[in-house]
Amino acid sequence: MDLNAIKNKLAALNSTGNQDREKIDFDKIYWRPANGKSTIRIVPSAFNAADPFTELKLHYNIGKFPMMSLSNYGKQDPVEEFVKELRKTSDKDNWSLSGKLSPKSRFFAPVIVRGEEEKGVRLWSFGVNIYKALLALAEDEDIGDFTDVMSGWDMVVETTPAAGPGQFPSTTVRIKPKQTVLSDDDSKVSSWLKDQPNALESQTQYDYEFIKKALQNYLNPGEETTTPPATPTESIAPAVEPELPASLGSNKTDFTLETATAGNKSTVNKFDDLFN
Repeated sequence: MDLNAIKNKLAALNSTGNQDREKIDFDKIYWRPANGKSTIRIVPSAFNAADPFTELKLHYNIGKFPMMSLSNYGKQDPVEEFVKELRKTSDKDNWSLSGKLSPKSRFFAPVIVRGEEEKGVRLWSFGVNIYKALLALAEDEDIGDFTDVMSGWDMVVETTPAAGPGQFPSTTVRIKPKQTVLSDDDSKVSSWLKDQPNALESQTQYDYEFIKKALQNYLNPGEETTTPPATPTESIAPAVEPELPASLGSNKTDFTLETATAGNKSTVNKFDDLFN
């Protein structure tokens, strides 16, 4: 056995990672509102007839891109485990850090974009404020089920660019004034109700060790650590741009890692106690 050749193959696999996987055109899966106004129709979900919305939890602060929490898949997640440990203490810095590390909810809805019907159903991803606005529309007795294929409602989504550095774009939603059918073409309606991307399966599922290392790098920004190759699912999703308040920030030095109370263990030691 040529051990040098074996080492070179292993290095190549570890360095290329996901690059060897089949590339996916995410424009066919996701719809992102462009600046200005777009008209859409939220359609009934092929996976849950009672609710068109899928809520997923993502980690936004521990890596360059958002990462799916493993709890979405019914698995143990190292960040959520660490947050629980931090909240067992009465230290204010630990509680502040736990709030920043807690996964944030992202919501997905299947939509048809008017004028782009030939692209079929895509997923619209949005934050909690848009989600609340959509729920309020559904609760309005004059509107109700806006996904109804015969008497539902189109919506106008208007996106305004970020006002400046560190700011986020603003997005508003309003109902069109007239109820309409989803389409006059029954075959299209049938296809749209069946052929939909699955929000959960369209995301990357990283393995436990990969997320744990990302958390460790976040807590110890000055240390060099080797992140193991990720073990993804079949689908590899692009980074989802968060619609999050600026108060969440991205500064990794907002918190001192030593607890304020004399005699307590440092946050880094708590990490070591939990995972070692």
